Parts: sequence; structure tokens; C-alpha cells
Amino acid sequence: MARNRVGVIGFPVEHSLSPVMHNAAFAALCMDDWLYDCMAIPPDILRLGLREPMQHGYIGLNVTVPHKEAIMNFVRADETAKAIGAVNTVDFRTGIGTNTDAAGLLNDLAANGIEIADRRVLVLGAGGAARAAVYGLARAGADVAIVNRTMKRARRLVEQLRYTADIDGAQVMTLDEAATWGMSLIINCTSVGLHPHPTQSPWIFGVPFPAGVTVYDMVYRPANTALMQQCVAHGGRAVGGLGMLARQGAIAFELWTGVEPPIEVMLAALRGALEEKGEG
Repeated sequence: MARNRVGVIGFPVEHSLSPVMHNAAFAALCMDDWLYDCMAIPPDILRLGLREPMQHGYIGLNVTVPHKEAIMNFVRADETAKAIGAVNTVDFRTGIGTNTDAAGLLNDLAANGIEIADRRVLVLGAGGAARAAVYGLARAGADVAIVNRTMKRARRLVEQLRYTADIDGAQVMTLDEAATWGMSLIINCTSVGLHPHPTQSPWIFGVPFPAGVTVYDMVYRPANTALMQQCVAHGGRAVGGLGMLARQGAIAFELWTGVEPPIEVMLAALRGALEEKGEG
């Protein structure tokens, strides 16, 4: 029986691939006394649901929707989590909650040779994933613009980051304006195109798609989204978001264990799981 347990909480959470990649890393490192599982916790019992794993010896947890913001009421959020406004990783030994999404994104961009410093980067979306992306990109020296279906929500994101992280300069645009902005990178932080709606794209029909740009789509189910196909059709390079999932998870893994996990093992486990589901 595993002496060291970690896991992920959300609602629903059964679809999570985090157990696959973490347990593959534990196996590769012969860390037989570690186990990663998942727990479905409804929002109305989040405090109790957080207390239960603590009392049963869990080292820490990952946190996914819809709990990332609400859980900040029950842990000590670090500066990164406060700035982004969400916690996705908790260490029960310290009681500290952090957010690994921005670092996971930046690490995967770097792993794919995508430069962002002093580059124009367009972020699609204005939810939690977009907030983490804009935070990370701005701190890394990118010139960031945001497009969202509701411009009011995008402006609210900019105001929040100005207040929580002293990030100034992010622009809000319409998609038509963005089409001629001259960005080198587009990052999709929306769920548009996610399985089971693979034909949908956040870049709506009728708006000219910029030629030769790089697209990074946080959606990884399916592996080749409609947005990525649009990008390639216009002479660009497209990268899916599976690497971000692995790399943000790797940061949590090292936080809990003190051991750097094998990223390639985690990625291979994720790809294998998606192929089994017919989504690879």
C-alpha cells in the first residue's frame, strides 16, 4: 500500500489524465510507495472534501475546475496564485497553494523553441487559463493582446492583473483587429474545439487568418484541432497543449516529492491514454 498519496480534486474529475502521467512517472522512478488518484468533490462540500485527504495522509493535491478559485479561501495562496487568482496545486505539509499553469505553459513554449520575449502574442479567451497565460507571458517580456467573445470580460482580466500582479500594457482587441496586428504567436486558452466538438474553432469563419504564425492550442483532445489545421493551412506552425499538461504537472510532482520527473515518460503516458480513447 502506498505510503505517500497525492491526487487531483474536481467535479467532475473522472476524465482527468493526471493520474496516468503521474503514476507513470512514479513507476519509471521506482517510487513504489507513491500513488496519484482522483477524487470528485462537489463545490458545496469543498471545505470538507479538502479536509478528508488531509486527515488521511495525503501529501498534496492538484485542483481542477470548478475549484481553482474557491480553494483559495482554504489554503495560503503564494504570490503566483494570488497574482493569477487561482490555485491548482496544494502542499498539505506547508498549507500553501500555488499555480503551476503559467510556468507549465512557458516551459512547454521553450521546449518547442517558441520565443516570446519582445514578441507580439495574441491570447484567445479571458477565463482562468487565459489569466495564467497573460501573467506568464507578460512577465516573460511579451507584448500581449487579448481577444474574447465578451470584451468586457477581457477588460476585467486586464484590470485584475494590473491590480494583483502590477502587469500593465496588455491590450484588448476584436478578432478583426487582431487579424492585422502582426503577432508571431497565437495561444488558444478557450475550450473551443475540445472533444466532442473537434470541428469548432475560436478563429471564426470570415476573419482572415494571419499567414505564417505559430499557434499554441491548450486544447489537446483532439491532438489536431480545427484551429491548428487553420494555422497549418496558412503556412504556420501548430503545437498542441499536451506538453503544457505534462509540464505543469511536473512542477507539482517535484514540489511534492523533491524529485524531477521524466517529462518524456509523462508525455508518452498521456499520448498512450489518448490513443486508447481514439483521441490521439
